[in-house]
Amino acid sequence: MKKLLSGLSKTGNGIAIGANAVGTLVVLGLVAIVNFDVVARGVFNSPFLGAVEVVQFSMVLIVFLQLPDVVRVNRLTRSDGFLVVIGGKYPRFAAGLRHVIDTVSAVFMALIAVTIWPEFVDMLETKDYFGVPGVFTAPWWPIKLTIFLSALLCTIIFALKVLAPAEKPELIRVPEHEDET
Repeated sequence: MKKLLSGLSKTGNGIAIGANAVGTLVVLGLVAIVNFDVVARGVFNSPFLGAVEVVQFSMVLIVFLQLPDVVRVNRLTRSDGFLVVIGGKYPRFAAGLRHVIDTVSAVFMALIAVTIWPEFVDMLETKDYFGVPGVFTAPWWPIKLTIFLSALLCTIIFALKVLAPAEKPELIRVPEHEDET
């Protein structure tokens, strides 16, 4: 069982890292599009029509492509202040509380995946589009599929954190990027 969980964890982590990389490429593409729009607007007085729609579309992709990796490395935005305070004195209690938080998070991510799936199927069947006809349009289904797959992968990562906890309780501490003076 331990070997299966380890294999699932490695696979999930690899997919999360890959999705994060794709999300980063989307960010770079978005930077190029915004710069193109600025230059086209300023120099040629001809803005890139659909720039706003591309930015909106890309933002959703970026968030949901990078979310599983953020979950994987425990950098999800949340208040760990209480866990930091009690972690030094009561590491087992803090680890148990983190276990509960990961369980609840897995449930919520599963609910998002279950909720978005019918929307994805509907968008795929109806060929519904996002944007302004004649300016910029894109199908909705890739966004819905990205949200579904991201929520599903986050569910798996959270569940694996619950099912295969570390040997020793993880000490909860202030994130590395903060000064501990």
